Amino acid sequence: MKDEACIFCKIANGEIPSKTLYEDEKYRVILDLGPAARGHALILPKDHYANLYELPDETCGEVMMLAKKMAVRMTEKLGCSGFNLVQNNGECAGQTVNHFHLHLIPRYEDDNQNINWVPGKPEQEELEEIRKLICE
Repeated sequence: MKDEACIFCKIANGEIPSKTLYEDEKYRVILDLGPAARGHALILPKDHYANLYELPDETCGEVMMLAKKMAVRMTEKLGCSGFNLVQNNGECAGQTVNHFHLHLIPRYEDDNQNINWVPGKPEQEELEEIRKLICE
């Protein structure tokens, strides 16, 4: 189902022009207008899901298979030396458009991007506490 007010719904369904790399009945892959690196693209479902939490399991699998297909093709065609898949959920995690999308980011030596995090140094007790909280 489409959200009439959602800009990504409009792009995914062809109502707003985009630089489309791939399209089928369920998805559109477009070049990002604010790329982190040359070839940065987005996988957009044509149906509206605000985030990963709303995404049906079947769609999750399809998105990952499409991401692999696109990453292989983009690596071959663009000659990148690495690849990031990035998916943000919620404002504090960097999500700026409330329509599920997966970033496909080709990486190049010396591209001056830092799509990483500063590793924490938790104690074993803290890790065990978190494990219990999640698993029990």
